Amino acid sequence: MRERLPLIFGAALFGVAVLSMSLFTVDQRQHALVFQLGEVKGQISEPGLHFKIPLIQNVRYFDKRILTMDTSEPERFITSEKKNVLVDLFVKWRIVDPKLYYVSVGGDETRARTRLEQTVNAGLREEFGKRTVHEVVSGEREKIMDEMRVKADLDARKIGVQIVDVRLKRVDLPVEVSESVYRRMEAERKRVANELRSQGGAEAEKIKADADKQREVIIAEAYRDAQKVKGEGDAKASAIYAQAFGQNPEFFAFYRSLEAYRSSFKSKSDVMVVEPNSEFFKYLKSAGGRAAAASSESGKSKK
Repeated sequence: MRERLPLIFGAALFGVAVLSMSLFTVDQRQHALVFQLGEVKGQISEPGLHFKIPLIQNVRYFDKRILTMDTSEPERFITSEKKNVLVDLFVKWRIVDPKLYYVSVGGDETRARTRLEQTVNAGLREEFGKRTVHEVVSGEREKIMDEMRVKADLDARKIGVQIVDVRLKRVDLPVEVSESVYRRMEAERKRVANELRSQGGAEAEKIKADADKQREVIIAEAYRDAQKVKGEGDAKASAIYAQAFGQNPEFFAFYRSLEAYRSSFKSKSDVMVVEPNSEFFKYLKSAGGRAAAASSESGKSKK
């Protein structure tokens, strides 16, 4: 029995070694390809423990996560106006068919990045060539990225890759182009500002003219109403005077004369030249005629 222990122990070690060489695990972040003598025999995308034939089959892993391809230097593209723009971009991509990916680019990530870069650049040159500087900088930037993602994804599927997103981080103008573009933008802004000022001035004059018109109308209506009220007041006053005169004409005449005296002799410096026998002094004369005589004697002495 003791003589068989080394044999049993060796067989157990060999079995463990064979078992370890037959088992492999696939992480949830990975794809796995099973090769047999250099030929792809299986594709595994589900995580877990799997088996292979030892010494005959081998496994190669590929990243399942989203990868980023970022340009190291801005790319130069030409717009429809024949002007250059500098574009800084990045691409999000991932492997969706590891077998096709291996067959197309040999599973080499560098070759895959080169292929994707060529595809994206060609598509962007086509898209930029159909648009102006203003459109690629701000006007249709989102549209360019969406269309580029769709086109690049169609080509990337041929190598087992999916394009998740294409983003334009920055679109700049070369120095030699920036100055002319800025001058043109400044001239355009000045033109718009002058146009708005002219429209504002015209509207201001229109409002002012309308306000002046309303002012004249209001003043005229106020004067009309004032004259109307004044006329009505004068009419009522005349009616009251007439009514009072009708009730006692002598008292009314006396009262009017007193009012005239008060208005005529407000101060000592007031002077009035009239005939002594004028009706104006009617109520200053005495009942017995003494005032009249006195007035006549005064007139004679003056002569």
